[in-house]
Amino acid sequence: MILFWTLCAALLLVAALFVVLPLWSKASSDNDVLRDAANLGILRDQATELEVDLRNGLLTQDAYEQGKSELQSRLIEEVKITEQPATRSPRNPAKVLAIVLAMMLPVFSVLVYLAVGNTDALSPQEVIVADADGVIHSEEALQRLEKKVKRLAKNPTDWWMLARSYTELKRFPEAVTAYEHLVVLVPNEAQLWANYADVYAMAHGQTLQNDEVAKLLNKALELNANNTTALALSGSAAMERGDYATAITRWQTLMDQLEPNSPDIQVYRGGIKQASVLLAAQPGGKEKLAQLSSGKAPEKAAANSDAAITGNVSLSPALAGKVSPTDTVFILARAAQGPKMPLAVLRKQVKDLPLKFTLDDSMAMQPQLKLSGFEQVVVVARVSKSGTPMAQPGDLQGLTGTIKPGVKGLNIVIDSVMP
Repeated sequence: MILFWTLCAALLLVAALFVVLPLWSKASSDNDVLRDAANLGILRDQATELEVDLRNGLLTQDAYEQGKSELQSRLIEEVKITEQPATRSPRNPAKVLAIVLAMMLPVFSVLVYLAVGNTDALSPQEVIVADADGVIHSEEALQRLEKKVKRLAKNPTDWWMLARSYTELKRFPEAVTAYEHLVVLVPNEAQLWANYADVYAMAHGQTLQNDEVAKLLNKALELNANNTTALALSGSAAMERGDYATAITRWQTLMDQLEPNSPDIQVYRGGIKQASVLLAAQPGGKEKLAQLSSGKAPEKAAANSDAAITGNVSLSPALAGKVSPTDTVFILARAAQGPKMPLAVLRKQVKDLPLKFTLDDSMAMQPQLKLSGFEQVVVVARVSKSGTPMAQPGDLQGLTGTIKPGVKGLNIVIDSVMP
């Protein structure tokens, strides 16, 4: 860094010389000598003209002598002026400007660099050693990383290493803070949200029965419904609250993502077996268990027809050129106030438009989040470019105002582009 500032000082000195020296030279010129030389040149020219006029007969000898005498008198006057003591010349503007520029150029340059430059760019790069999982085991290296993220707060790799290291060291409150920063920098990564939920649970009583944990897990599953960490934690949370059907569903979905020889399969198979025993012991549990075994989710068996919403969805002709027939269309209901997780979802394609739809409790993504459980909802029809229910810039959308579950005959036009 010292070398960098030394080079900057040298370059500023060179720049100042290019600007200041010409102004200073101009200011230091001997103006009196220049003026005298000019006057003497004029007198010499006039004397020559008199001699030419005399030879050409334009002047008489008397007129010539008189003119020559006048020129001699003027020459004597000029010499007298030159011999007078030198008076202090007024302050020269060029010299003042040279001094001001010499002072302001380095100050202004440094201020501009501090405002728009990166003072860390030429600093020696910190070597922070982490293992293959991104975990730092040295306390000294961890402290250096903590200082680094304070200076360069927008580097997601550093925040990820910090979060992983805090988690490994069981410093869960600090891990929560690190993941809080990380999901802002990388908002669309399901695994980060799932890890965030895990450390949040550990930092708050080591329990998954927490509204914030549920929100974080729902966010992870919205981004990736097959994320193994989110499925595992969501199943465990369901077991804690006694929702054995959801636990079985989550863990079965998780097992479908694992390799057949994975050692984790036995663990989740044991969890499913335990949840099945507990579910069968509940009133009506055997019927739910049978529905799960047949591949039909129990929450879809009993849709509340009074809360069902029906209507028609169409695409505005003005937006027809912005979609393709195979683009995914989601029709979903979500709570007007409360969780953003859809209460009911229907998936179609653009080629199916216009279409009639029905949303009811059988389409719930979570058994505890159903249409019939909310008094006010909003129905959204969205053409998703990403193929996921989560809104993305560039998606096309139409939506209703706030309505009550059970409304029939809605008419939704997809007529706007998501910013």
